[in-house]
Amino acid sequence: MVHLPTLSMLQTFETVVRRLSFALAAQELHLSSSAVSHQISKLEGIVGAPLLHRDRRGARTTPLGELYLQRILPALRIVETAGKDLITTDTKLLHIHASPSIASLWLMPRLPGFVQAHPGISLHLSASPTHSAFTAGEPDIDIRYGLSNWAHVEAELLFSEPVRPLTSPALAKDLAMQCVSDMLQAPLIHSSESLVQWHDWLQACGVVAKPNAFSLRFDRAQLSLDAAAQGLGIALESTIMAAPYLADGRLVTLFPAHHVVAAQGHFAVYPTSHAQRPQVATFLDWLRQQASDCV
Repeated sequence: MVHLPTLSMLQTFETVVRRLSFALAAQELHLSSSAVSHQISKLEGIVGAPLLHRDRRGARTTPLGELYLQRILPALRIVETAGKDLITTDTKLLHIHASPSIASLWLMPRLPGFVQAHPGISLHLSASPTHSAFTAGEPDIDIRYGLSNWAHVEAELLFSEPVRPLTSPALAKDLAMQCVSDMLQAPLIHSSESLVQWHDWLQACGVVAKPNAFSLRFDRAQLSLDAAAQGLGIALESTIMAAPYLADGRLVTLFPAHHVVAAQGHFAVYPTSHAQRPQVATFLDWLRQQASDCV
């Protein structure tokens, strides 16, 4: 029979690494320093190798210890968050993670409708450009931007996005461009993470040449849109993401509607097992309805 470490051993190891000290770990865990040392020694005996260096500076992981920590952290997070699903109230917790631009520009304006329709579901929304690791137990759904090549998860396309040049009304008037090739001389804003780049759009419009330079570069759609709204250049972005800017007149489109390139970049991503949770299924149904309204 395989001898497995106890949860207390793993928790002690994680605390020592995080606090860089046996003594500080002992204080946090309400144990004696000798008890902490004993737990670590037992864990190293089970693993069969040293996990920590001990010196006057404190405690630091060995290379094997660092690798072991990365392997056990997801399991510890699952145990840590498991209790949240067992809260004995009528509230159901739902954790949504999203890329920053869609979270602020598309999801947030629509969330009041979901909250009003489903008061029994408590939402936790987080945003970052890094995709979530579902092995860590959270989130329930990840709204990602990119190519749909993620393994071991379901990925539902939310909508096809019309991508076209956008700028402030004042700059559009000043530039007074007559044809697409005039864009090569205009102050273009480069959005580094966009699936549709300027050379893609120009080529789709029949212009083979590529821009020689960009006036500004950003790694977020919202930053590109903000810069364009300030009259700093022309952004090439989704009109769905830019809807708030277009609605209040901060941005206008350039050239006729047929000068558009379609992008399929935003997906609702989740492990198949997550869809069996009632609150997840409810949110996915609502998300599909919101997305269908954008078509």
